[in-house]
Amino acid sequence: MKSIKYALLTLVAIAFWGLICLSNSTSVVSQPTVQLKTEPPLEQVIPDDTVVKLQLQAVDTNKQPLPNAKVRVRILTPNKTPWFTSDFPIVEETELLNLEAIAPQGNLEFEQVLPIRGNYSMKIGVTPQVKGTFEAFEQSLTLSIPENAVKYRNLAILAAILLSTGFGGGWLLGGEQNVRDGEIAPQPVRMLLSSMTVVAIAVLFLVNWSAETAAHHSAGDAVTSSTPSAIINKNQAVQVELLGNTQGVVGNLATKTVQVTNSTTGKPVTDVQIGVQSIALENNALMFAYQGIPDTTGKLTWQEQFFDGAPHNVTVEVTPLENSSQQFTPLKISQEIEVEAIAPPLLRRFISLLYFTLIFVVGLIAGLWRRRRQKVPVS
Repeated sequence: MKSIKYALLTLVAIAFWGLICLSNSTSVVSQPTVQLKTEPPLEQVIPDDTVVKLQLQAVDTNKQPLPNAKVRVRILTPNKTPWFTSDFPIVEETELLNLEAIAPQGNLEFEQVLPIRGNYSMKIGVTPQVKGTFEAFEQSLTLSIPENAVKYRNLAILAAILLSTGFGGGWLLGGEQNVRDGEIAPQPVRMLLSSMTVVAIAVLFLVNWSAETAAHHSAGDAVTSSTPSAIINKNQAVQVELLGNTQGVVGNLATKTVQVTNSTTGKPVTDVQIGVQSIALENNALMFAYQGIPDTTGKLTWQEQFFDGAPHNVTVEVTPLENSSQQFTPLKISQEIEVEAIAPPLLRRFISLLYFTLIFVVGLIAGLWRRRRQKVPVS
């Protein structure tokens, strides 16, 4: 009887475990998801250099594209790293892009330069254009961008120079020194300390001066803060307006809107394709690009951050779709965006200065130790 009871208990436990596994697998499969592809692969991306093509595809539980969707993408930059700062400290822990677009086949493609290394957070929201088509859902993805290898090489070279300089100074200080009457230290020691003091004062002066200059520049620009203005271009078929901020600030989003209307009636036009490009004028480099269609009001709105502090040129090209009721020559419109640069906080600069000073001190101690060890007589 006991064996029968144990067998029944075992069968019940197995059945219960099977039901749990089945329910868990069903709950996982039943969730729609967003698939991400990048060109090139993320491990090959160089911060502030590589233009990354991001391809998003919303799929249902059967891995089929979700039609007639509206996709919203937000890219958040990596968290702040005060002890190991990036090239753009002001950009850390800010929003890089906010784009909402119509996705007839559930896919969204755009190009974006990622400014710094670290883990970016991509927040994606998918909603139906027609209520009841499918359930809206949200998803978060992580983009891991490695540091530029050149940065490590440059850091190694600088550290080697500081170590060598410190070692030479320690070697000099560790030698036999003759102190004359009325002197508090030998002449080589006094010369070395005087040189270090002058260099430290010069560095601190430059740090404070650049920070004050940036603060005055920011205050002056704040008075003439950008106000939304429109640039218009039209032909016999359509009128294109480029609206939004004419000035950006590093660390903040700038809003731009494209409005396409009928030149005659003023009604929204939706059967067109809108191509957007943001070009950094300092080196004529592409920073952001997107091609899509407007919403039912004939508008396409996006927010982007001009993170490098250089002037940008936003260009929009509107072309008719193949099945458009009106065929016309593509219309182009562009606008230059002035960008206000923000200097890194003084604390970040002092931390970097502290690291370099510590490297120099390590070299100095090593030089002193080596020179004094040579002076110890061997028994």
